[in-house]
Amino acid sequence: MPVSDDPPCSADAVVIGAGSLGASVAFHLVDLGVERVVLVERSDAVSQTTRRAAGLSCELQPTAFLTRMASSSVRLIETFERDTGETFPWHQPGSLKLATSDEMAQRLASDVERGRRTGIGIELVTAAEAAKLTPFVEPAPIRAASYTPTDVYFEPDELPRAYLRAAQRRGLDLRANTAVTAIGRQGDRVASVVTSAGTIGTPVVVDTAGAWSALLGELAGVSVAIVPVRHHLRITEPIEAARPDLPIVRLMNYNVYARPCRGGLMLGAYEPAPMLLGAGALTRDFDIDALEMDGGVLDTLARDVAHIMPVLASAPIAELRGGLPTMTADGNPLLGPLPGLRGFFVLTGCCVGGLSKSPAYGRALATWIVDGKPDEDLSEAAPDRFEGRFDSAQALVDACAWQYAHHYHKA
Repeated sequence: MPVSDDPPCSADAVVIGAGSLGASVAFHLVDLGVERVVLVERSDAVSQTTRRAAGLSCELQPTAFLTRMASSSVRLIETFERDTGETFPWHQPGSLKLATSDEMAQRLASDVERGRRTGIGIELVTAAEAAKLTPFVEPAPIRAASYTPTDVYFEPDELPRAYLRAAQRRGLDLRANTAVTAIGRQGDRVASVVTSAGTIGTPVVVDTAGAWSALLGELAGVSVAIVPVRHHLRITEPIEAARPDLPIVRLMNYNVYARPCRGGLMLGAYEPAPMLLGAGALTRDFDIDALEMDGGVLDTLARDVAHIMPVLASAPIAELRGGLPTMTADGNPLLGPLPGLRGFFVLTGCCVGGLSKSPAYGRALATWIVDGKPDEDLSEAAPDRFEGRFDSAQALVDACAWQYAHHYHKA
């Protein structure tokens, strides 16, 4: 992906962090007519958590706000080629949610009713019908199942790279391998971004730095209330029946998901005791390649669900990977301007849903920056909503850990 060498003296907006969120924001800014947009990345573009993600969508979310963002993102993926002039490979086989307890079965039934009210084509299916949709599911333990035919999946780096190609054709200036060392201020507003390659004067800075979002906020003198969490997944060796048209499967009682991947199956999970990196635990120069993995976590969860999907415990493993998505204390992202520093915007804390919702999140934030106000209700994602709420850094970590461990168990 081509990058520029000499830093510009000024820009209309500087986006910091070239993962899925930064790529989407940058594209939508230039697509809305912002002429001088610079995207700065400390490493290579799309090299950190994004490319280690699962790359799957779920239109029906725990809240109306998140459902709107997820559904909008699926629609933007469906019209991606028309909107951007670029293509990337994606699949739309839908997704199954499987319940193995009466309580979760009742929740699935409620979810189906809620989804239909919002226009999502979700439906309850029998255990036998679920087993027909994918050969890897044993029907006997299933108490209830739902099927959403419009859910999609894709390889995680494909979407942001397509956004970057489209943005660069529209004039985006991509600066990879360029570290941000300071955020310049004039009074109460942003004035510049100081990088390892020089200073860029700008009235707008967008923090899409992922696990480093809070550290970037510190450079600007603002608080970004997120906590990075380690999220694992693994991919099996090829399996004969693992066709790409098989649906995503979510085992709701176990916080486990699976999808076709590279001729095998991907297994990911929200572990009950996650590793979170609280204040001071992450350095500015840390690279996700150095993140320590714990394959035993997924071994245990694969055994736990072997009575539902035996192949997840028996198939040989080709790859174990993971990244550091960011959590918030209530499960909603931080999206919008941060009070106290005019011109400083943030998009982070997407709670392991940043890649799949990046089309809608990026469009919403870019529209806010260009128009000076949002064109939809984004109040649930207000970046300052946690101000004064936690009396210690550990309290924030604990709240984020709860959100992660209960990912499939929220009302």
